[in-house]
Amino acid sequence: MNKTELVSAIAEEAGLTKADAAKALEATVSTVTKALSSGDSVAIIGFGTFKVGERSARTGRNPQTGAEMQIPAARVPKFSAGKALKEAVN
Repeated sequence: MNKTELVSAIAEEAGLTKADAAKALEATVSTVTKALSSGDSVAIIGFGTFKVGERSARTGRNPQTGAEMQIPAARVPKFSAGKALKEAVN
């Protein structure tokens, strides 16, 4: 499902126009992004938790040349599915 299909599904499920559903989706994504960039986590009960993880620096290899290279440490977004989502998928 791509973004357009998701907006259509939200509009149908919630009884909104597609424009309103798109605004709601954009606001949700923007809010989650801002919270994660400031280091907070976002928990949606029954769905899951978005949080920021730390990836330490490590040594990697260039696949073309085989030369070793340093990969810097990074903050990465992570998602943990909630119990209800896991049960719905299974």
